[in-house]
Amino acid sequence: MRTAILKAGATLLTVAATALSALYVTSHLKNPAAPLQPTVLNASGATTTLSAPGGTLTLGPSVQPSTAHPVTSTYAS
Repeated sequence: MRTAILKAGATLLTVAATALSALYVTSHLKNPAAPLQPTVLNASGATTTLSAPGGTLTLGPSVQPSTAHPVTSTYAS
């Protein structure tokens, strides 16, 4: 009898936590109109220069072509 009460309590606690988590998540959806969203770079590959009182920042594509040989082994001791 005591184990049945413990199992029922654990099940009730799990269901309650799941339901409350689902309510929390659905009430805090992502707002697409939220401020402070970063600007998106153009897909053309052109660099963008931003200036601020502390200096300048140049943004460009993150993947650059290389002449390095491909890695053929990832063995680590």
